[in-house]
Amino acid sequence: MNITVVLHQPRDLVNIATAVRAMANMGLERLTVVDPADFDPRRITGIAHRTQPIVETAVLAGSLEEALASATYVVGTSARPRTARRNYCRPRELAPRILRRAERGRVAVVFGREDRGLSNEALDLCHEVIVIPTAAEYPSLNLAQAVLLVAYEVLLAGAGATGALPAGKRSLGPATAAELEEMYRALEAGLDRAAFFRGRKSESVMRILRTVFGRTTLDAHEARLIRSIGFQVRNRLERAEGGGSRPTPRQPDTLP
Repeated sequence: MNITVVLHQPRDLVNIATAVRAMANMGLERLTVVDPADFDPRRITGIAHRTQPIVETAVLAGSLEEALASATYVVGTSARPRTARRNYCRPRELAPRILRRAERGRVAVVFGREDRGLSNEALDLCHEVIVIPTAAEYPSLNLAQAVLLVAYEVLLAGAGATGALPAGKRSLGPATAAELEEMYRALEAGLDRAAFFRGRKSESVMRILRTVFGRTTLDAHEARLIRSIGFQVRNRLERAEGGGSRPTPRQPDTLP
């Protein structure tokens, strides 16, 4: 991704490390650090583990002008709008534009020092300025928080917005129609044995259950669990009654 995070005059090495961690979390790999109070790659990677690729390729610049010299689009960040009139935007509004501009040239997103942010002179070098909404009592964000929020919005604006959410380790994918019908049959048999349908129409009850389950997307693991409940209810009641039909054999893929 042709986006460079520029940290302007960071004072605390721990803040650099946590900002690098935020970059790694959100898939940003290019870092430029301007006039830092301290920059020790070994200490940074000791704090932000597994970020060596970012830290080892980081560029140290002596001035913000030097850091931005090759950028075709520069976005600054500020805790609040200033007196001077600027092109202010929210992160979610600006993130798609950052991605579009990154397709045509180098984009730089600039974050100021921890105690006072970016100066007006630094913001003069920016084409647009991101203002992150916060509670009025606490307008300033930690450096890493600001990097994480902006990088997160950029990720959502790109492929990350449509990426699949993580599935559970035991997920078997959506239940098939056949698996759902087995589930309903087992559930109906268990409810029937428990005399649940006494005074109720089994068709109406099962139709309601189908409607309820139909509002979800059961996976095969969940469908088998519910099917097992139906089998277990029926078998236990038959054994307790000391007769009736023989217990339904345990299915080989039935959950314990």
